Amino acid sequence: MSAPSVSAENHPVAARSRGFAIFSILLGLIGWFASFELLTEYLKTLQEPDYIPNCAVSLLVTCGPNMGSWQGSVLGFSNTIIGVSAFVAPIAVGVATLAGARFAPWFWGVYQIGLLGGFVLVSWLQYQSIFEIFTLCPWCMVIWAVMIPLWWNGLVRPFAVGDIPIGERGRRFAQAAHGWVWVIVVVNYLVIAAVAQFQLDWLAEFSRI
Repeated sequence: MSAPSVSAENHPVAARSRGFAIFSILLGLIGWFASFELLTEYLKTLQEPDYIPNCAVSLLVTCGPNMGSWQGSVLGFSNTIIGVSAFVAPIAVGVATLAGARFAPWFWGVYQIGLLGGFVLVSWLQYQSIFEIFTLCPWCMVIWAVMIPLWWNGLVRPFAVGDIPIGERGRRFAQAAHGWVWVIVVVNYLVIAAVAQFQLDWLAEFSRI
């Protein structure tokens, strides 16, 4: 008895699922590691008030003021705990997808809400860091860099691949929009860099490092 054949049109779908899974795992691991580094550095500063964090590069490029500010504990405890906990989600989703799991539409809706919460939080922290604290926290910027593509891809992809049904016309629109996701991500990065340059002149600071 011959093995069941797999239609050619299923190959691109499987490839996209693997790509999304690896993308989610890698970005989740990077975000988790950056959050864990911030958490360990924060704990060290609590134990040793004179401790200099490993992210203290200069007066501008440092994470100490961010960790010690009220913005660094917006929910009453260190934001690093949120990061260490939350970045488990994209890792788990990526691993499950890579293993062939299929999730219900409501799951993707909940996942999108979680990504939106993370994106809103880091956007608010970007503003606070640039306009209120006047520092650029290296590990925080790694988290920003990870959260931005996670959000924009997570916003569009479930509609584009049919994980959240929206009709054929809506799916075609989502598929077209999905092709522009990386352009949106790059624009998002450039806007943050431009705002930080205008406010903090980070290019001049980096030239002295």
